Amino acid sequence: MRFWGMVVFGVLGVAVLLSLGVWQLQRLVWKNDVLEAIERKILAPTVDIPESVIPEAHSLLPVHADGRYIGNTVRVLVSQKIYGAGYRLITAFELLDGRTIMVDRGFTSVRSSQPSTPQGTGQVIGNLQWPQEVDSFTPENDLAANIWFARNVVRLADHLKAEPVLLVLRESSFETETSTPLPKMTANIPNDHMNYAITWFSLALIWLGMSGYFLYRSRDTHL
Repeated sequence: MRFWGMVVFGVLGVAVLLSLGVWQLQRLVWKNDVLEAIERKILAPTVDIPESVIPEAHSLLPVHADGRYIGNTVRVLVSQKIYGAGYRLITAFELLDGRTIMVDRGFTSVRSSQPSTPQGTGQVIGNLQWPQEVDSFTPENDLAANIWFARNVVRLADHLKAEPVLLVLRESSFETETSTPLPKMTANIPNDHMNYAITWFSLALIWLGMSGYFLYRSRDTHL
């Protein structure tokens, strides 16, 4: 009786672990489809910034805009795997039609001096974004030192006297722009479902091996 109980326990354990692995493979297919849809949206042909911008409808919309940078630049503290700690530089951008939006110009290291703001008129290309980076652990911005800890579009717009519209830079015609753009890319979106699947399948194999070993030992004992 004990022998057959161990058989059932072993089979059920392997079945559960295999089903979790298969589920992760299904999730991988779903996630790849989602990432492909996002990639198509990000890299679609650019358009003018809509007159009436709606975050839910226009998030990731690829746009181009002509105008000039105005006012001060906000520094948002971030960390990049390759570059380490640094700041995203966000500056108000006055369009030719008189509207003012904001441009996330990209990254500069904390070890470097802050790049000067490009002068004159030029074109910026990127995607509209409303990042959700604020939570209960986000500290208050240090306005005296010009260090922000999240891209809160509404607060940034109020501070920079601009519309709550953030263009995350991908390309720029300003030759004096020396910060490194950090455009929205699907490569930055976690997709670990294959690793999870391998883990579950590996555990199923280990479970099968251990179950077989215990059954073998139990059989020897009964003999």
